[in-house]
Amino acid sequence: MKSVIRRAAGFAGASVAVAAMSLTGASAAHAEAPTQGCPYPYVCFYLNNDDLLAGKPISKYRDVTSSYQAVKPRPHYGVMNTRNDDVVYLRLQDGSSICLPPNNETVFTDGYSVTGIKISSSPRC
Repeated sequence: MKSVIRRAAGFAGASVAVAAMSLTGASAAHAEAPTQGCPYPYVCFYLNNDDLLAGKPISKYRDVTSSYQAVKPRPHYGVMNTRNDDVVYLRLQDGSSICLPPNNETVFTDGYSVTGIKISSSPRC
């Protein structure tokens, strides 16, 4: 499979905020400051880099689920997981999936679409 996902060092500065959250050892019970417009404990989707920089996610999810929740199929630029202890599984348009660790983000290339999201209470992929 050709690589359609680009792990970024960070979303235009968002990695600094995520790294700072990781280094402080913040607990899950403590609410974190919003990161690129994505408050703890959400998983946020961004349509493009401009929305990311402006802190305007197009959608937010926070419920732990046992199956995938449908995500409106559209090209997504990036996804940010602000949760401290929960991984996020992203089902992609081709049926494959990726796991996004806690306090992490990913950037998609080529207008790739996420079609489903499953937030798991597991702390690691």
